[in-house]
Amino acid sequence: MPSSETRRQRRCLITGTAGFIGFHVARRLLANGHLIDGIDGMTPYYDVKLKHQRHAILARSNAFRAHEVMLEDSEAIDRIAGEAKPDVIIHLAAQAGVRYSLEQPRAYVDANLVGTFNVMEIARRYAPDHFLLASTSSVYGANTSMPFREIDRTDHPITLYAATKKATEDMAHSYAHLWQIPTTAFRFFTVYGPWGRPDMALFKFVKAGLAGEPLDVYGHGEMRRDFTYIDDLVEAIVRLIDCAPVAGQPIAEFDSLSPAAPYRVVNIAGGQPVGLMPFIDAIEASLDRPLLRNMLPMQKGDVQATFAAPDLLERLTGYLPATPVATGIERFVEWYLATYAK
Repeated sequence: MPSSETRRQRRCLITGTAGFIGFHVARRLLANGHLIDGIDGMTPYYDVKLKHQRHAILARSNAFRAHEVMLEDSEAIDRIAGEAKPDVIIHLAAQAGVRYSLEQPRAYVDANLVGTFNVMEIARRYAPDHFLLASTSSVYGANTSMPFREIDRTDHPITLYAATKKATEDMAHSYAHLWQIPTTAFRFFTVYGPWGRPDMALFKFVKAGLAGEPLDVYGHGEMRRDFTYIDDLVEAIVRLIDCAPVAGQPIAEFDSLSPAAPYRVVNIAGGQPVGLMPFIDAIEASLDRPLLRNMLPMQKGDVQATFAAPDLLERLTGYLPATPVATGIERFVEWYLATYAK
């Protein structure tokens, strides 16, 4: 099974390198000795200063080249790919956020559909060894059978965000079939950690707690999430690089490998959902102060629980995310205090 170190130096084209996950993936691959061309549009969905700080850290390496362009700019994307000649394409850029998709739906169509199409086109033209792209646990939508398995049907998305990500999975499958592009789509489950997005719950809770403000706790605190610490997610992605799907192989009962293409979807999570209230309790312990809780009903587009079946990830890579939530929260709080509480 693949180790966390890929076997040879690779030329990697990564989209979303100024974003939370893309930054961490790029930093890890740079540390492993790979060459990175990073693309990011620096959109103002949240504080662009944070995005520039992430890119500045990556730019300390001579093996990193930053390209600030929108994915919708097909000519620029093609030019960058032509210069990079990537062995691996990792497509992490997207318009994220369930709630924001209710306010700005067009942003999701532009970034997630048009942008992903342009990235798939460069995969078609430059034939990387492996094309990897980010999806989300949100594609499971109205599915109530848990834990979520990659072979479950995902026909009932309940937000436009989820619908666009499911569409990108289907688009990528068609390109994998038509052009024989080895493709892996990974489904993320509530990723958190240092350098995280300000719109996510952990960031908001820590900020409010330090300010002495009440935390808005939706679903009356009864929700559960399969939280995935960022370092665990990165480890899984790095290992999956060496797991390019091969068409025509026998397909095991648990495997999402396509019968028609070198294509597979993989859950990345530990399969250990945590309740929202224990999650907040861990924040309270890490901050060492009581937190006020403003209990609210479920928001439109939210789901009661996410719970991954991570067996396929473990079989492919020999690895499972396992960082305890309390440990991950402590690391986030340390980063937050060092960055904002000056």
